[in-house]
Amino acid sequence: MKPPHPNSPSTPTQTQTSFLRIQEMKQVWSPERASKAYLDAVKSTTTNFRESGVPELISALAAGWNAHLIVETWSHGGPIPTSVGLAIASKHTGGRHVCIVPDERSRSEYAQRMRDAGVPAPEILAGEPEEVMDVLIGIDFLVVDGGRKEFPRVLRVAKLSCNGGAVLCKNANYCNSKFGSIGSRRVVRSVFLPVGKGLEMAQFSATGSNGSVKTHGHRWIKHVDRQSGDVHFIRT
Repeated sequence: MKPPHPNSPSTPTQTQTSFLRIQEMKQVWSPERASKAYLDAVKSTTTNFRESGVPELISALAAGWNAHLIVETWSHGGPIPTSVGLAIASKHTGGRHVCIVPDERSRSEYAQRMRDAGVPAPEILAGEPEEVMDVLIGIDFLVVDGGRKEFPRVLRVAKLSCNGGAVLCKNANYCNSKFGSIGSRRVVRSVFLPVGKGLEMAQFSATGSNGSVKTHGHRWIKHVDRQSGDVHFIRT
């Protein structure tokens, strides 16, 4: 079968569509780095963490995308396996790992629980998302907690890398929010992973080749607060 003439009208094939999405993202996946981080997580984590499967998967994802700026949010009483996986990934990428917490109580607890897990605590910044995120420019891999009320606020102020970025929502089983866009960055692809209490990952587009951000109109992010029942709509 002969390929269509370049000037003939045709509908993009699945292969062509995938290629265009890769071009929009500009992040390069490294299977070798992902495998090394995965195996390192298996060796480094405790039996309880391994049963959840979260640290290994998170470390492979963040390392595989060669994330140089990894940012996560965490608060008092939150799960720690995701953080362990991110710490291991940053070791393989040589990147910066930052954890955002709301207060000093959460900072102390997070640092202690990371030490208890046998993993060095990363850089910890305490404060409101709008304040802390302002100094974190070029995020490659962002992890947010879908069960927390600050979830939409973090997405609204996040500054992703010009090459695109990955956003992972942990506790996705308890989250009614759907990824829309971050600023003018639209979702290139997303997937739900039935690991732990649910992980939802979205890849966001890169900036334009001339340095300007591609715009696709305004979008909305819907978030339902599980504790109060309040519904928040964030226009981006």
